[in-house]
Amino acid sequence: MDVLITYDIADTKGEGGRRLRRIASICEQYCQRVQLSVFECRLSPSRLERMIGEVRDVMEPSLDSLRVYRLPGGIEHHRLRFGLKQEHSLGDPWII
Repeated sequence: MDVLITYDIADTKGEGGRRLRRIASICEQYCQRVQLSVFECRLSPSRLERMIGEVRDVMEPSLDSLRVYRLPGGIEHHRLRFGLKQEHSLGDPWII
């Protein structure tokens, strides 16, 4: 399934900064970063639940927010892109 993940960390200094880096690292293991706190993912339901669980273990629910948008029919059918074009498509392997 294709999903869009966004998060907002209330404080990016001190403990908030540590949470921000840890959450970004978790999301990067599962998804492709498309903006600073926005990720596009193609995941099985079990991998999505695993990723959400890992993020929820790190975030502070009274201060931070995580939003997960499930996109029926694939992200390609819902995405409009303007400005700087990223050459990597969702699901393609990265070659570094």
